Amino acid sequence: MPFVTRRRVLTGFGATLAAVLAPPAGSAFADGQRHGPRPLWRAHAHNDYEHPRPLLDALDHRFGSVEADIFLVDGDLLVAHSADQLDPTRTLESLYLAPLATRVKANHGAVYRGYRQPLQLLIDIKTEGSSTYLELDRQLRRHRGLFTTYAHGRVRPGAVTAVISGDRAARGPLAAQTVRHAFYDGRLADLGTTEASFASLISDNWTLNFTWLGVGAFPEAERQKLRGIVAAAHERGQKVRFWATPDLPGPARDALWGELLAAGVDHLNTDDLAGLESFLDAHRTA
Repeated sequence: MPFVTRRRVLTGFGATLAAVLAPPAGSAFADGQRHGPRPLWRAHAHNDYEHPRPLLDALDHRFGSVEADIFLVDGDLLVAHSADQLDPTRTLESLYLAPLATRVKANHGAVYRGYRQPLQLLIDIKTEGSSTYLELDRQLRRHRGLFTTYAHGRVRPGAVTAVISGDRAARGPLAAQTVRHAFYDGRLADLGTTEASFASLISDNWTLNFTWLGVGAFPEAERQKLRGIVAAAHERGQKVRFWATPDLPGPARDALWGELLAAGVDHLNTDDLAGLESFLDAHRTA
């Protein structure tokens, strides 16, 4: 395929996924069905499974993205922060996939009734990436009607968009699939070299890229760097997230969150569900 034609096709993929994933200003279903409180699409529940009610607490706080760490153990996917915390009853299926499927069915095809925007389920692979992803793919396929899907060059929206992070060995089998029910979590090194049809999200460690932690003025050079990163990702229809941002309540966290919002960063990372909910409500942003 000639380069210009191929580029046009890839750009079309990005535009399609951007239309599916970009945060609308509270888009409700056209049929006028009743909808609940407006979701906070930019709120990301880091290590969501450590809350008393995994997934459910984040949904009660109207979060638009949740994160689950997984380990492949005896052929199943267990959710935990580290290997010493593994519990065979805490599976990805029981904590996330089955509850999401039940909720979406009850809400007529949406995680949040009346809103088309997909919930992002960020799945962080903690064991060897290739084998863990193959089992994850098998489990996602059991709920394939639930997930945003890439199939032979086209992106079909679903109620949930699964994004694969963690061990980089998962990239190979993910990229090799012509039909898949998940997307890739790229790093800043991938910026400009991947399309949203593959890497729907660009994430990186804040402290490895910026010195400012919310105290004092944000250096102008760093502000421009941040905005350049966001602009480059958004040009390809990709979302942006940083982890390792300050998360203790106080002025420093609020200042940094404010700069992330102003720059257009798509997901604010937190363990403090109520704190980020209050912050976003106060700033009247999704």
